[in-house]
Amino acid sequence: MIGLTELGHRYSASATALDGVTLTIKEGECFGLIGSNGAGKTTTMRILATLLVPTSGRAQVAGHDVVADYLAVRRAIGYMPETFSVYPELTVDEFLDYTAAAYGFRGADRQRRVDSVVALTDLGNKRRTGCDSLSRGMKQRLFLARALVHDPAVLLLDEPTAGLDPAARIEFRQIIRELTAAGKTTIVSSHILPELSEFCTSVGILERGKLVASGTIADMLATVKGARAIDVEVTGDAHIVAEILRGRQGVESVRVDGARATIKYSGPREAVPQFLRALVDAGVAVVSFGERQSSLEDIFMKVAAFEVG
Repeated sequence: MIGLTELGHRYSASATALDGVTLTIKEGECFGLIGSNGAGKTTTMRILATLLVPTSGRAQVAGHDVVADYLAVRRAIGYMPETFSVYPELTVDEFLDYTAAAYGFRGADRQRRVDSVVALTDLGNKRRTGCDSLSRGMKQRLFLARALVHDPAVLLLDEPTAGLDPAARIEFRQIIRELTAAGKTTIVSSHILPELSEFCTSVGILERGKLVASGTIADMLATVKGARAIDVEVTGDAHIVAEILRGRQGVESVRVDGARATIKYSGPREAVPQFLRALVDAGVAVVSFGERQSSLEDIFMKVAAFEVG
């Protein structure tokens, strides 16, 4: 559905935004594009949206080249930029009607499309509100509705939850899940890593213009996972955990903070229950014991630091 081949973009002789990015995103995927500020996320999105011409390599969306066949790409995509402006003299209804008209829809079909995206984005009670008076969260809903009004196969969402309050982010994530379930192919760029893991099927990490890793979250966790972190909480002082477990095979360190201890362990997972048994046999009152699950932050910190550090 989306393919990048040695994609590159230079803003000047000394400013490289993208450097040989090759990536394939399958139909129906929700792909998270991860990276720090300046990593190349927005440049990638703008190229895919046909708003920026790459200086090397190529990109295709829905089988169409973003340069040679840019009009077909524009018909296939819905693009929600990170920053946007509205027509202050238009209401929400007028803005969406204008957008649908620009895509060539007429009459009852145009009205059905506006009604559909208003319902999906929960803008029903704002239809007669002036665009300029909307809150940031409502403006983001409006621009998502705008991106969807022509029912595109591909969605490009650049930092769609930036600046939203927690409740609004939860609602936005649910909308993206519904769109994925409906078969949309979606790229979501963000630096808010925990929320991407909640709805993305796969991710890619950009750093300094290079794609340093990509794949499903599970596959990437498996490739970067190093020493395990085992968290233990006891009643009383957790130094007893360090005294019992330090020196055991595979235990690299034990860090203590009051009643809690974190064991850094690089041995086989099957041996982990033996640590709990050793603590219980020694009379330690264990409140909780468990392996800390790796996250997208772990992937980002390990992979990005290793590749470009």
